[in-house]
Amino acid sequence: MSSRPKPSVAALRVALCAVAILGALTSVFAQGNQTLRVVPLVKDDHVLVSFELAGGLTAEVRDAIRSGLKTTFTYNVELRLDVPAWVDRTISTATVATSVEYDNLTRTNNVVRMLDGRVEQAISTQNDDVVRTWLTNLVRLPLFNTSLLEPNRDYYIRVSATARPTNGSILWPFGSGPSAQSRFTFIR
Repeated sequence: MSSRPKPSVAALRVALCAVAILGALTSVFAQGNQTLRVVPLVKDDHVLVSFELAGGLTAEVRDAIRSGLKTTFTYNVELRLDVPAWVDRTISTATVATSVEYDNLTRTNNVVRMLDGRVEQAISTQNDDVVRTWLTNLVRLPLFNTSLLEPNRDYYIRVSATARPTNGSILWPFGSGPSAQSRFTFIR
């Protein structure tokens, strides 16, 4: 009767770390080439936010849109104060959602952009490049007022993207999308 040696605590820790790293790498590679780039700009009395979701409009998403399924890309934007050696403070938030619904009879995409639940812009187009731009790019959107900021402090903009429908096979694998942040210093 042979007895098997018991694994040591150190060996168990190494195995758990390996599983955690493998899980993290799997989620990174599962998102593929979808990257989010954020660029804040302080101009006049506003913080202008630009961002681009590269690779967000995949073939599966285009097929879902063409089927007439309403598809929405939602970007949650946070303005945060960088607090050294403490928890960063959220100064303000904004939600930008762009929806597209394809009308099979007129072969037209109806695109609506909403800011914090209010309709900001709406267009109808037959151009797929315009739809892609509206869903994945925002340029110099005045989301925050500089009156919220303290002079000579470090801030950052954090953007996280999600899409609906949240079927992992259509959009992002785990129901959540990419996120990114970009820092800036408010000088007055």
